[in-house]
Amino acid sequence: MRKLFFYLIFFVNVNFCFGQKYDTVIRTSIYTSYFNYHQKVAVVVKYKLYKGGGNCERKKFRFTNDIKNLLTATDKDYSGSGYDKGHLVNAEDFAYDCFLDKLTFRYYNCVPQTAVMNRGIWKTYETKIRKLSQTDSLLVIMVNVFGNQYIGNRIGVPSYCIKAVYSLTTQKAILAFSLSNTKDPLFEETSIAVLNKKFDINIEKFRD
Repeated sequence: MRKLFFYLIFFVNVNFCFGQKYDTVIRTSIYTSYFNYHQKVAVVVKYKLYKGGGNCERKKFRFTNDIKNLLTATDKDYSGSGYDKGHLVNAEDFAYDCFLDKLTFRYYNCVPQTAVMNRGIWKTYETKIRKLSQTDSLLVIMVNVFGNQYIGNRIGVPSYCIKAVYSLTTQKAILAFSLSNTKDPLFEETSIAVLNKKFDINIEKFRD
């Protein structure tokens, strides 16, 4: 019964344009993925985090797609591409429960990221956000901005990966930044308003 609850997923067909489109909303027990059928990856993923972290062993976890008729990337698409399978919802945030941790290993929760970005400043800020969650309840929103780059069977590669963090205590943004998905990532920590204008997006749309 516990496993059935955690794998309960709902589809809601949507066509909302904010510089990019998403077609389906996938709701899991720990995060929501706004998926794009053309890019075959998530455009936006959001989740709440409080006291993230734990000791779950993840070495045997592998990315998969557990939703019938949802066309996502596969291992073959990433093989030889030079890109990491970059988590959007960070796995270590839910390492206090191995079942929840494993749920982050879904192809609708990752995008192709350069190794330098994924294992570098992206990881650094995942750790920073997890530390913030020890004393505050957070809402974390990731937005991917796409150009015309693909790997494998036309799997979209983001040009920029954006992250915004809100305190659920104060309801205010406490962190926002963008990273170019390149071998020499350009990092900019800034405001929500600047990110919205620069990338023609609406981050606050996803706060509800």
